[in-house]
Amino acid sequence: MNCSRGWWAVYTRHHNEQTVSQMLEAKGAEVFSATYQSTRRWKDRVKVLPMPLFPCYVFVRECTATRLQVVSTPGVHMIVTSGEAFALIPDLEIAAIRKAAQSPERMEPWPYLKAGERVRVVRGPMKGIEGILVRQSGQYRLVLSVELLSRSASVEVGACDTEPLGILPSRGQSAADALWCQAAPPRRLLPEAASLQSANGMRYL
Repeated sequence: MNCSRGWWAVYTRHHNEQTVSQMLEAKGAEVFSATYQSTRRWKDRVKVLPMPLFPCYVFVRECTATRLQVVSTPGVHMIVTSGEAFALIPDLEIAAIRKAAQSPERMEPWPYLKAGERVRVVRGPMKGIEGILVRQSGQYRLVLSVELLSRSASVEVGACDTEPLGILPSRGQSAADALWCQAAPPRRLLPEAASLQSANGMRYL
């Protein structure tokens, strides 16, 4: 099979993400569809429900042999395209979101961010992931994005577990310790209310 290191963004019907994922996996496709825990409150009860991290989207490894199987699956509207070809999401973007989703830290959807303080996680289960560091209510979150869709998700992270990209640590000290754990003035971080970027020029077939 002619498969690549990229991923298709498959646009599904509302609330069909899990069903579509299961059917595609049964057909032999490699599928990724992350969820997060959402607390819903009613008058008489509180319930935690799994919700799609990227509503109406599942991600499928590009493979020419499975293209027809994907678009013919019940619940699938289309594969997102760029120009006349199916658009590809870099493997690094999906790998980062998958690794964060598998960590014990809380993950949730987040307003799309295109610019900000980029950092790398240097320790813990999310070691190696790169993203944008933001602060909300005294806690730090790492924002990870799918650029093709202009969609983001965030996960809780310790500021001392990150290092700014492009800044080297001194001998025997990580950049995270040097910049985040000392009593130096804090670096400016984007607040939750950062302006959202408009969707890119993608179109659908």
